[in-house]
Amino acid sequence: MTTTVLRPPRTRRRDPRSHYPMWFYLPAAAVYGTLFVVPTVASFYFAFTRWSIAGSEFIGLENFVLFFQEPYLLRGLINTVVYGALTSGLKVVLGLLLGVYLTSQIIARSYLRSVVFFPVLVSTVGVGVTFSVLMDPAEGLINRVLEVLGVAGPGWLTDPSLALVSVALVDVWKGVGLATLIYIAGIVAIPQEYFEAARVDGATRVQNLRYVILPLLWPATSTVIILSLIGGLRSFDLIWTMTRGGPGFTSDVIASVIFKQYQAGFWGLSAAGNVVLFLLVSALMVPLYWGLSRREVER
Repeated sequence: MTTTVLRPPRTRRRDPRSHYPMWFYLPAAAVYGTLFVVPTVASFYFAFTRWSIAGSEFIGLENFVLFFQEPYLLRGLINTVVYGALTSGLKVVLGLLLGVYLTSQIIARSYLRSVVFFPVLVSTVGVGVTFSVLMDPAEGLINRVLEVLGVAGPGWLTDPSLALVSVALVDVWKGVGLATLIYIAGIVAIPQEYFEAARVDGATRVQNLRYVILPLLWPATSTVIILSLIGGLRSFDLIWTMTRGGPGFTSDVIASVIFKQYQAGFWGLSAAGNVVLFLLVSALMVPLYWGLSRREVER
């Protein structure tokens, strides 16, 4: 007499890295390819052509040569780097301070968080138009308030030495809420045991910030640096809305120089400028990202 051993049915092993069938990703891939990959490839192609609606003519590197001969390109390049460094630096510092303050035991904490984050939700063009009116040297509310206080208000957007800085401060006002939100999430995620140990050791608030919060917030800090710097280097809409790159060309950035070329009908030249901007951002951000990631691992 033979006995049969009942074995459980064999289950099909699945790759733990893939939780969904591949066709689940097709809609997102189609949208990404249509809105990003195809325009990017087309922009690289048109950068090597002289083109219009009627057709295109391949001219090699001529557009890039003309772009680098643009008389105000160097000023736009310097302004782009200054604008990106200024806005990202202020967002990191102010976002950290606001994040620490808004995670402490204060009255109306939730309301203050929403107030800080609200500018992020407002249209950038709307913010630019609003602050253009507020910063008007003659009729603007800011200079009128300064006049009441006995201070002569400057030409925020008409003074060549202040125009770019004024727009950068508006950019910080609008974007610091996102940096604050990232820092709040990072602080809330820190285990309370660290704070309790620091309290037992008699650490002051400054020591608590320096030795507990800052080291453990490095992932949040690196995220804020990357996001804010990319946004600053690519900034266009706020600058164009508030100054049009003026007065003169003193607040021009690379993106506004590219748009002016597009307005003048040099479409291939503006496409070459877009490629240069893409390569510039990549050349700055890829090493920075690797450096920040390596430091995060070392910590």
